[in-house]
Amino acid sequence: MEMLIISGLSGAGKSRVAAALEDLDFYCVDNMPAPLMPLFAELCAATRGRYERVALVSDIRGRDNFEQLFSALDQLSERGFDYKILYVDATVETVVKRYKETRRRHPLDDAGGLEAAVRREIQLLEPVRRRADYIIDTTGLTLGRLQRTLFHLFGTGKEQKLHVTVMSFGFKYGIPIEADLVFDVRFLPNPFYVPELRERDGTDPDVRDYVFNSDVTRQFLVRLEEMIDFLLPNYEEEGKMTVTVCVGCTGGHHRSVAVAEALGAYLTGMGHDVDCVHRDVGKN
Repeated sequence: MEMLIISGLSGAGKSRVAAALEDLDFYCVDNMPAPLMPLFAELCAATRGRYERVALVSDIRGRDNFEQLFSALDQLSERGFDYKILYVDATVETVVKRYKETRRRHPLDDAGGLEAAVRREIQLLEPVRRRADYIIDTTGLTLGRLQRTLFHLFGTGKEQKLHVTVMSFGFKYGIPIEADLVFDVRFLPNPFYVPELRERDGTDPDVRDYVFNSDVTRQFLVRLEEMIDFLLPNYEEEGKMTVTVCVGCTGGHHRSVAVAEALGAYLTGMGHDVDCVHRDVGKN
């Protein structure tokens, strides 16, 4: 079992680190009391492989004496459990600014002021920092860069790719609540008004050909592909793991389906991890 102990300054980003590690198949527990760590490790080991990667967050919120943490770590070693310590750090100015933005109270702020509380925490955590195997300073670090740093340290070799869902829908049934991007294709030629195509949907070759037998449709798809090509790398840089691109027409049967299929095929060909979903194609 791979065990990681996450500690560091309040406001430095331990919760974001834990969330990113969950995407790397770690089972994460926040605010774990130090004396419980050896017992928790035993319980995980007893599952015989169910919890192969475990990350435990231990910090000043528990008000534990860090001698208790070191005692717990010694017990882990005595029981044959290997572990690493990841210390999440940031400058005093950065932590103060984050607390000001969130309006949360620092766990050590007992009327002495926020900056004094942060500096006191730095002193208390210094023994943990000295024992850390990894130190990540999140000052000025975007979520995307933090995720890449963690992948470099703890990735299993399989690259974490942005997952794209391309969804067709009908505006008459409402815009999908999960949409990140919405494109309206109701200006394209409508197969609904062709009797032999009305009962088919946009996956049908004849319907698809009808929609794309138009310069407007072809030009729109080229521009749509260019926009998505520009946006996806920037979403990855920002730290998004999933993006939902929604394409809508009136009923979600013909035009949106055909365009969504074409966009999905293009993105798949570009090497993206893509699902193509047609939300309203079965509705009357």
